[in-house]
Amino acid sequence: MVHVERGGDGPLLVLLHGLGATGEVWRGVADLWPGSWLAVDLPGHGRSAALDRYSFGSFAAAVANVVPAGPVAVLGHSLGGVVALTLASGWFGVDVRAVAGVGVKLRWSEDDLARAAALAGKPARLYPSSEEAAAWAAKLAGVPLAHGVVQTQAGWRAALDPAAFGVGAPDVAGLLATAKAPVLLAAGADDPLCPPADLLDAQPGGMVLAGVGHNAHVEQPESIKPVLDRLISGW
Repeated sequence: MVHVERGGDGPLLVLLHGLGATGEVWRGVADLWPGSWLAVDLPGHGRSAALDRYSFGSFAAAVANVVPAGPVAVLGHSLGGVVALTLASGWFGVDVRAVAGVGVKLRWSEDDLARAAALAGKPARLYPSSEEAAAWAAKLAGVPLAHGVVQTQAGWRAALDPAAFGVGAPDVAGLLATAKAPVLLAAGADDPLCPPADLLDAQPGGMVLAGVGHNAHVEQPESIKPVLDRLISGW
């Protein structure tokens, strides 16, 4: 089961959050889109079921199952940005007309991958209260979440399935080369995970968003407006 929220009317924008977050982080951005929108809780996040194995392809396949037929634009943040690029390959049957990835981490060290693998191998932390679990979920996502925790018989935990950390490093160059739609990469000028130098090295025409960091869409939703304008123009 993949949880989605919908709104608006007109050209459809699919919104894909980053690791640990949920579709709720796009609420401010959805209001700026001149059409309809569909915000997804990726598998293993929020109100969506976990997967047996996480890969960018398995995320994309799950999203493709809930995207209605017809042309769409796709906007993803961080992990969701990679899933958006994966959908733009055309391999999953979604008619993507334009795609943007914001805050996609482009350089992965061996230490980065080792830390992610270690997190993926650990069981979810359990807490006696929803408030404590929510604080941990917010730390994992980098933003506060209303739907970031679940209750189990043993206690409360973050809704994020730790195994999702094992998705690995994306082949962004390969995804850019295989995309069947116009692609824009963007990042906040103060994003430590996707510094402007990395962004512009991967895509010289990438968009640097002034005054925001990694979670630009939450920090200042209006900072994403130029990205939305580019998606509309590329449709």
